Amino acid sequence: MMRLAGKVALITGTGGGQGRVAALYFAREGATVVGCDVDRAGHEETARLMAAEGFTLHGSAPVDLGDPEQARHWVEAAAEECGRIDILYNNASAAKFAPVGEMSVDDWHYTIRNELDLIFFTTRIAWKHLAKQGGVVLNIASTAAWGGSRAAGLSAHSAAKGAVVSFTRQLAVEGAPLGIRAVSISPGFVRTPGTAAFVDNPAMRRVILDGVLQDRPGEPEEVVSLALYVASDEARFMTGSDLVVDGGLLAV
Repeated sequence: MMRLAGKVALITGTGGGQGRVAALYFAREGATVVGCDVDRAGHEETARLMAAEGFTLHGSAPVDLGDPEQARHWVEAAAEECGRIDILYNNASAAKFAPVGEMSVDDWHYTIRNELDLIFFTTRIAWKHLAKQGGVVLNIASTAAWGGSRAAGLSAHSAAKGAVVSFTRQLAVEGAPLGIRAVSISPGFVRTPGTAAFVDNPAMRRVILDGVLQDRPGEPEEVVSLALYVASDEARFMTGSDLVVDGGLLAV
């Protein structure tokens, strides 16, 4: 079933992890995928993986979406090349971690820039294109938006991801008259190439999985499968929600 046939999906962070999986999954469901990443090599590897299945990864790298001009250029180039934007999948993020009393001002601003500002920049530019036919904004938040963690150092990350959830709700309100839906997804800890070192360290793994009922990290496919549903017309009555995928962490 081609659930995204004829749709143009902009996906950030396609250089690996959830972004790479999303690019592949969305293309398999019929979407034209436009990606970007700060990592040129990772983005190009995703393009090769897609080409092996007969798909094209549009877009470019490196792109720093925390720079509003680069974000504008990426979105507008996608709209010009593809003629429309149906889905904006704000997946990319980067954070610094330190206990709140030790976190530098620069690291705080780095996290807010790369987990919150970049979502505003892409959404602001894509908004008018999404409104032309009604579209979907899908923002990746985190369970850090909903609860504290014994893993010290999450203050900036928690603040940014909490803001992503609230921002998404407001997008749903402003988007409803235009036919735009907005939904956020809050994953728990997910295994990716960037987090594998933490998962494979026994002491760190115990801290990360403390309270996770399934006693394992999530996999990118388990988040992206939900994102695919949200982006499709099957979820057309869903907007303003935050969907948690956490192995039971927040149930405790």
